[in-house]
Amino acid sequence: MLGEVVRNRPEIALDDFLPIFLSSSLVLVFGALFVGIYTLVKMGYLKKFYMTIAYLFWILQAYCMYFMATRLQVGDFVGKVLFITMIAYLTLPHLYYYLNSKAEEEYEN
Repeated sequence: MLGEVVRNRPEIALDDFLPIFLSSSLVLVFGALFVGIYTLVKMGYLKKFYMTIAYLFWILQAYCMYFMATRLQVGDFVGKVLFITMIAYLTLPHLYYYLNSKAEEEYEN
């Protein structure tokens, strides 16, 4: 009655496994460094100069995500989702601190 579902996924080449594993791990590491430094600068614990280093970590994170996606040969839809994710990862901390500062101003006045 129901036919067999066949999924056609490309196999990961043995030579690509370590680069994919390392790049996906570096996505997490660089993302944590970006958010950590960004937060410390916004809280005033670090000088504004370090914000450029935070953005450098975001660029490295985006490159590692791109490298991982090309090695995994993701489809168009997944590629667009990963792109939107990286843009959101850049903009959401800005939105959070903007809303937080507006809420503090509203509360103080």
